[in-house]
Amino acid sequence: MLNEQDRKPAVPRLDGIDILRGLSIVAVILLHIWIRFAGVHVRLGRYWPLYTRHFVFQNGGNGVTAFFAVSGFLITLTSIRRFGSLREIRPRAFYRIRFARIMPLLLLMLAVLSVLHLLHVEGYVINHKFFTLPRALLAALTFHLNWLEASRNDWLPACWTVLWSLSIEEMFYLFFPLISLALFRGGAVGRWGWIAVALTLFALGPFARVVWAKNDLQAENSYLAGMASIALGCFTAYIVERLSRRELRTAWLRIVEIAGWAGILLIAVWPRWPGMRTLGKSGTDDALLALSVCLVMAAVTLRRKRGSRWSAPVRWFGRHSYELYLSHEFIVVAGIAIYARLYPHHASRGVIAAFVIGMLLATAPLAWILTRWFTEPANRWLRGAEMAKTSSTQSTPVDKGALVSS
Repeated sequence: MLNEQDRKPAVPRLDGIDILRGLSIVAVILLHIWIRFAGVHVRLGRYWPLYTRHFVFQNGGNGVTAFFAVSGFLITLTSIRRFGSLREIRPRAFYRIRFARIMPLLLLMLAVLSVLHLLHVEGYVINHKFFTLPRALLAALTFHLNWLEASRNDWLPACWTVLWSLSIEEMFYLFFPLISLALFRGGAVGRWGWIAVALTLFALGPFARVVWAKNDLQAENSYLAGMASIALGCFTAYIVERLSRRELRTAWLRIVEIAGWAGILLIAVWPRWPGMRTLGKSGTDDALLALSVCLVMAAVTLRRKRGSRWSAPVRWFGRHSYELYLSHEFIVVAGIAIYARLYPHHASRGVIAAFVIGMLLATAPLAWILTRWFTEPANRWLRGAEMAKTSSTQSTPVDKGALVSS
């Protein structure tokens, strides 16, 4: 059972970070819609300007990179404020909080996917040439599905594949409290050691994506490639916590936030510029994106910036990003199946646009149902009955998730 301190909200809702998460999950969903439509020979945005098509449909990978940075930031910030410092972190409580947030929905999803596979439902059957159901379940539950797919150089069905990023994130957090506890108890030397570990992981990201990867799946799904962004988020949270004790000029924080959004926009819209191509070939484009996301997070957190009513829908998507991430492919797969049945040869642009918008919007009710009737009740129950009192009055980043999960 968690003690009273661990049940209390660690930090208030961070609206600026919810906006980042909301934009990221929408980018992921739109990418998967674009991919599934391509499977039925529909090229979304075919007649659009190149930059517009890329911005709307091809930023899902960037969305996951942003999620990784957000996750590292929130986990570190909430851990510092919940436990008092990283030196005082309690691994048992940390793991229980993570388990309560992650495992209920993951187990439900795996159960549903297993049943659909055994019933031979189209779109959910695992290719036995590369994987078996027990092997896929083991990979998902022990957080190495990313490695499994990369080693076979083949994808599992759509609803399984989204778990690759969860594998990277949770493997990072398996060691996070242990390393933090060991290093910070070493005093000033240990503190600098923790910073060195975080920055070293960040620096290794480009090498993992370009130098050490043997195929595209290894470049995208390797542990070090994803952990680089998580580690930078952890480092940023540590710096923000120290700066929060000082008086900082709002003007400077606004400049930092603008610089961050400019970097995000540069990556999201213009990846084919010559300079951006160089960044892509060197694997440093993800590093720039993670850095830009961290600048925005640092600025909005230190400013305590509140979101406007106009950003409320995006923030809603951000608050439900974990449920959306794990469940949206069910909506996309079903939507594409309906489209293929109704329009086996061709459909007008208006019909296709209606399907795209409809699938995007349809992910929200499913995520709401899962949150309202499953993940939140399970989260409260696993953390302890007292958690119901706090979560019913104030949501926190820890309760609602970062990517996936924080």
